[in-house]
Amino acid sequence: MLRILMLALLLSRPASAGELAGVTLPDTATVGGQTLVLNGMGLREKYFVDVYVGGLYLPSRTTSGETAIAEPGPKRIVMHFIYKTVTRDQMAETFEEGIAKVEGGEALAPRMQKLEGLLTDVHKGDEVVLDYIPGTGTVLSINGTTKGTIEGEDFMRAIWSIYVGPNPANQKLKKGMLGGA
Repeated sequence: MLRILMLALLLSRPASAGELAGVTLPDTATVGGQTLVLNGMGLREKYFVDVYVGGLYLPSRTTSGETAIAEPGPKRIVMHFIYKTVTRDQMAETFEEGIAKVEGGEALAPRMQKLEGLLTDVHKGDEVVLDYIPGTGTVLSINGTTKGTIEGEDFMRAIWSIYVGPNPANQKLKKGMLGGA
């Protein structure tokens, strides 16, 4: 009887895709009415400090950053913060550093300023989510509250390049988000 009860408990637990640095992300997410799968999770470090666990959700799994960026359809990036506090200015600076590495990134300056204006300070346990919805744009949410939308597929491609492009902000994060933790 105990074995049956244990088996029932195990089977009734919600599925989760994985755990990294104490953070568990669900194995699926719904964006723009489409179910996405967790492609991978990676740890964002800066100056040897663990800042957040990043998760990449796509319509189908890939180990290619190029495919993750170019694949049509909705997609999501989750940043679950594990560092005590990251200020709005620190986040904006990080986005600026990342976009400077993206070819043609300077042309996106007005939309980057819009994104930066939507940012807030975040604390340990907070989640920042970037959802790309074709025809709508990149939607920024912080702790489940939508902050705003930045238009354009070109903007999404530039932002996704910061994470999984040829010159990412952090190689370890990119590797994890592309399923190679």
